[in-house]
Amino acid sequence: QNARLISDLSLLDLYLKMTSGKTHETKTYVLLFLMVLLGSVGNTILGKGMKDAGDLDISRLSSLEAGAVHVLTSGTIWVGIALMLLFMVCHMLVLSWADYSFVMPFSAIAYALVPLFGYLFLHEQVSAARWTGIALIFLGVLLINRTPPRTSSGTIQPGAAS
Repeated sequence: QNARLISDLSLLDLYLKMTSGKTHETKTYVLLFLMVLLGSVGNTILGKGMKDAGDLDISRLSSLEAGAVHVLTSGTIWVGIALMLLFMVCHMLVLSWADYSFVMPFSAIAYALVPLFGYLFLHEQVSAARWTGIALIFLGVLLINRTPPRTSSGTIQPGAAS
């Protein structure tokens, strides 16, 4: 019985450590970075798969069906979709831990990574104006990062006025 009590206290201690403010903030940042990476890589791989599929003709039903079969049988496209699904799971989790007004601007860093990945892996040309925009996005994310991830007290009560 004492061993069970010690085990329960150990689990409680672990739970309290995992839900402490500092650990909670660390989890939030880890998931934010994972979310940005999964979204950026997923979009890049999905883009590669769609480029490999070529222009899809939607003018006739037979062409549309052939294009759908080609897209749905592409392993590259499915890897992109899987990564985007993992992105969505991370996105949902991090939205439960941090303010929407923090998560969404922070996630904008993906808009900077996608052109970088497009340039590096898909050999796309990125203009100076786009690189300037990317630099501004990074500056914005740095400003957002100087604020706390959560300013609200927790969950919103059903029926509460916004």
